[in-house]
Amino acid sequence: MSADLQDEQTLLFRDIVIICIHYQLFPSSLSHDRRSDIRRRGMYRKLFCCFCRAPKPPIDEVVSWRQSLKKLQESKTGQLAFREFLRTEYSEENILFWLACEEYKTITTSNEIAIAAKRIYTEFVQVDAPRQINIDCGTRQEITNSMSQPTLSCFDKAQRLIYKLMKKDCYPRFLKSEIYQGLLEPSEAS
Repeated sequence: MSADLQDEQTLLFRDIVIICIHYQLFPSSLSHDRRSDIRRRGMYRKLFCCFCRAPKPPIDEVVSWRQSLKKLQESKTGQLAFREFLRTEYSEENILFWLACEEYKTITTSNEIAIAAKRIYTEFVQVDAPRQINIDCGTRQEITNSMSQPTLSCFDKAQRLIYKLMKKDCYPRFLKSEIYQGLLEPSEAS
């Protein structure tokens, strides 16, 4: 094997690992010509799911995500695909908040509850939070007031609001997205 061919294959492998090729989402550092070349060669049809570096989920699992947002979120790969979609829509904070609340509900000690509540509050709820969620000011104020003695249910109302937002707005668009449609396509090995 020539050195040039080996170098090209090494670069190709690196591109496949680094880039979300299957869904044709490329880092801005990749030139337009290189993106076009990857698409032209059909190298974006991979056997692996780019979200978790695991094999693509079975088609029947992906099809089952159409049933409901709940069904989608029951699948780890579904969560990751939906998160990737929300990232492209600049609303990834919604799924991250929802997942943080789900994890928060499993905490058993009061010290851990206080620490986790503060983290969720500062990351998602407080005004100007790094990943501020879109909730009404009344709900935000209720959560703020509960931070002195947080309970396992202090984020429930906000979590329900975010879930409704994802269900009515983001989830239908996800089902029409290239990300979801790409997962429905058979892989090269099929």
